[in-house]
Amino acid sequence: MAKFRVNGRQVEASGPDDAPLLWVLRDELGLTGTKFGCGVGQCGACTVHVGGQAVRSCLTPVSAVEGLEITTIEGLGAGGIHPVQEAWVEAQAPQCGYCQSGQIMQAAALLSANPKPTDAEIEAAMNGNLCRCMAYVRIRKAVKLAAAKPRRKAAVRPSEVRS
Repeated sequence: MAKFRVNGRQVEASGPDDAPLLWVLRDELGLTGTKFGCGVGQCGACTVHVGGQAVRSCLTPVSAVEGLEITTIEGLGAGGIHPVQEAWVEAQAPQCGYCQSGQIMQAAALLSANPKPTDAEIEAAMNGNLCRCMAYVRIRKAVKLAAAKPRRKAAVRPSEVRS
């Protein structure tokens, strides 16, 4: 049983240590914003942050996150909407929306590490996140809009995170 933090809340997984983090988040914790896409780490729909880094939760065994901090789309804007989420709305990035939580989590990790990325850096970072609707132009526009927004660090307050 792995113990870790999700969106600022201490949790303990009850399943096997090799269970994918994706299914622990969705099935045990009810955090369904993280999506199942391909199950082999190729599409990015399941992207979450582990210690601030974007990772594919479908490939990450829950034992690998023991003692670490996980942020899901539900916790990204805790305390208010995250600048990347604001930019997504402004750019009207989503079409069907299925891939968007993974896209947003990937973009937020990029901008955390590189607040002013070039077009090539945006393309390289976002390349592994697939969009069936082909909204890539709007997604890139949203990343650029988010990069132009003032940075603020939202604190996760457990009372604001869904149990």
